[in-house]
Amino acid sequence: MRVFANPVGSGSLWFDNLATADGTPVAYDPQARAFLPMPPFCANREVIGCNWIAPEQGAFCRSCAMTELAPDPSIPGAISNWAQTEAAKRWAIDNLGRWHWFRPEDPGARPVFHLLAEGPTPVLMGHVAGKVTISVAEADPVLSATRRQALDEPYRTMIGHMRHEISHMLWWRLSLRDDFLDAFRAMFGDEREDYPTALQRHYQDGPPPDWRQRYLTTYASAHPHEDWAETAAHLMHLTDITDSFVAAGLSSPELPNPGWAPYSEPDAMRLIHVAASLAVGVNHVNRSMGLSDLYPFVLSETALEKLAFVHDWLRRGAQGR
Repeated sequence: MRVFANPVGSGSLWFDNLATADGTPVAYDPQARAFLPMPPFCANREVIGCNWIAPEQGAFCRSCAMTELAPDPSIPGAISNWAQTEAAKRWAIDNLGRWHWFRPEDPGARPVFHLLAEGPTPVLMGHVAGKVTISVAEADPVLSATRRQALDEPYRTMIGHMRHEISHMLWWRLSLRDDFLDAFRAMFGDEREDYPTALQRHYQDGPPPDWRQRYLTTYASAHPHEDWAETAAHLMHLTDITDSFVAAGLSSPELPNPGWAPYSEPDAMRLIHVAASLAVGVNHVNRSMGLSDLYPFVLSETALEKLAFVHDWLRRGAQGR
């Protein structure tokens, strides 16, 4: 993620800022990729702290307009969790906009979000025909940590959920092309395999013994759809780690040049090599503070090939190339 210029003075702004250091209200314009000091602001600004501009006064911003169902505010914690969920959605949507997804130049469908609070029954997250369902309760750090341990997942965050579920939607978009499915099946396998049966087998028997050589995560081994979604989400993780590193003004001998732009890099293997190298370094820094690794995954040769495949399609797919 970029670091942004202050439109009314010196200093920088971060992606989630609502105001400058001196208190001047600002909002992010996703089309210009810049902060502005004037309305119209999103109608959700006072409700959940959305910091994007709107097309007109009283309207929702580009990201909030994608939310078809919002959580029941009577459920405890729903509003604060919704605010964090929408913030993660804005981040993921803006990242994908760097590859032209869901911007005006993208001729395809936008995702529709159902963001639901959890009552007595957990919300099943997933995607069906362009609709993405997310449990906003996953924004709660205690619940997230509990499920991370229960499911033996080394990384579980709201932005991770967003990237994973949006990746399913991106697959759906790409599957409408004539040239995608054969290439996908050659790389990931046949997604027509019965999905409920595959998930039941996964949760009953666990991943295959050699999953580390073929998949990024244990869940990716469950079904070709999940392998795609996990791989695409990891490509987004790695690209944004690298872009944020560069934007923060940090340097590394791994960077190709000082002005390098990760989202514009056409060479997937170069991008992934740089990202993985930077992640190893940041993992080491995190350990100095007793924190979990930023990126606790090992990239096998097969995983690298899948990441490169996803990179190729996400870079060109939004504009139909």
